[in-house]
Amino acid sequence: MLFHVQMDVRLPHDLPDETASALKQKERERAERLQREGKWRHLWRVAGRYANVSIFDVSGPQELHEILSGLPLFPFMDIAVTPLCRHPSSVHADDR
Repeated sequence: MLFHVQMDVRLPHDLPDETASALKQKERERAERLQREGKWRHLWRVAGRYANVSIFDVSGPQELHEILSGLPLFPFMDIAVTPLCRHPSSVHADDR
């Protein structure tokens, strides 16, 4: 099942730099692993913001929730999720 996910990150201004750096490194490692597994299909930075737009390909809402809530930066994110389905006018046989 495909999901469009927008993540806006809001790190506290008083978060120590070394803590923020460690969280960002763990986040990067987790995102790269999930991309290699095929679960985090697309990842785009939103220009001018500490935010991204992503496409996840997972079994359903529960798996997506587990992935998102397990991200190191999750406590500092505002997340919007939209389920996606194939558009009948798509020229691709399989949009996954």
